[in-house]
Amino acid sequence: MSAKVLIVEDEPAIQELLAFNVTQAGFRALRAEDEKGAWQQIRQNSPDLILLDWMLPGTSGLLLARQFRSEASTSDIPIIMLTARGEEHDKLLGFESGVDDYITKPFSPRELMARIRAMLRRHLPAIPEEPLSIEGLELSPISHRVKSGNIDIDLGPTEFRLLYFFMSHVDRVYSRSQLLNHVWGAQAFIEERTVDVHIRRLRKALEAAGKDYLIQTVRGSGYRFSA
Repeated sequence: MSAKVLIVEDEPAIQELLAFNVTQAGFRALRAEDEKGAWQQIRQNSPDLILLDWMLPGTSGLLLARQFRSEASTSDIPIIMLTARGEEHDKLLGFESGVDDYITKPFSPRELMARIRAMLRRHLPAIPEEPLSIEGLELSPISHRVKSGNIDIDLGPTEFRLLYFFMSHVDRVYSRSQLLNHVWGAQAFIEERTVDVHIRRLRKALEAAGKDYLIQTVRGSGYRFSA
């Protein structure tokens, strides 16, 4: 499954240009023109990266970026801010709001695609290339695809890393804090309840293939992946 890029841009011509270049680069383009549309796409499609315009109807990209960073479901999605504001203090405002990268308009499509690829390389799981297969569930790190038989299972980057970790450590119980350290990294300042949110999202994705039973809650201890 190709990485999904959410384009939050209210100018139709720019949105169309971005979507075209994102698709040409081999990614799946998701579109939204305002805050409501962005959250709808996030709930339905779990994007891997967000391209966020500074000026949006009814709000600003800065405020929306802060919302993304404050919500457990979006706190680790990389954000690239798009804006005509190129002054240093504007960039600082962008970074302080939680964006990961900043590119000014007019921009080079080739440069933007290079920034997107670099950002995805940093945020998608740095794991070996060998595929894993357990109980008919197949995970391929190279293609970033999870399948069960003929069913493609659509996962966001965090759920993918979480599933890879579980499939690499079958039958072992991990507490929430241990999962945070292994999947998010010891440097991540994230509440433990974030793990529960992503476990629920992962189970829901696996449910379509009848594989949600593989992720088991161990009362008082944490979670285990087991057949």
